[in-house]
Amino acid sequence: MADTGYQTVNIRPVRTLSWSAIWAGVFSFVAIWSVFGILGMAIFARAANPNAPQPVTGMNVGMAIWAIILTIIAMYVAGRITGSLASVNTRYEGVNHGLIMFGLSVVAVIVLSTLGGAALSGGAGVSGTAHSPYVLGIFAGFGWAGFLSLFLGWLAAMGGASSGSHSRELPARSTEPDNVQRMRPAA
Repeated sequence: MADTGYQTVNIRPVRTLSWSAIWAGVFSFVAIWSVFGILGMAIFARAANPNAPQPVTGMNVGMAIWAIILTIIAMYVAGRITGSLASVNTRYEGVNHGLIMFGLSVVAVIVLSTLGGAALSGGAGVSGTAHSPYVLGIFAGFGWAGFLSLFLGWLAAMGGASSGSHSRELPARSTEPDNVQRMRPAA
């Protein structure tokens, strides 16, 4: 009589990106960031003094800190939404979804800021102020705040999406010999 061997093979399914989850994360980020960004602008705009030679001296520091904290929180929440809706199984898949959601969110904010700035200025640039040391100082401050916001937001998006994973990793392949048949115990 021949020995019959049963073997189970764990096959990982091929995963594709869940673009609907990624777009949901992008829209969630833009919504959170817009609402609370406007709130921060309303709070910190009170520090501006229009009669002073440098009207936004106190405002730029508060807005920079607010932007960094807000971006971290909004990216983390959007990453959690992306990871949860994508039903990612591993942290690696969560990080991939979070990274793509982060990239699309940054592009969306750049496009919205550019369109909004052009609409508010009437499409015309402001001449004569671009080389002012005061204006260059403000841009330098916002540059560092923008860098920190994006870098920490990037990490938060990937962390949020990977923590939104269900962590259902498949077990390692069995090392039992091929001719062993597992038996279920009797009641």
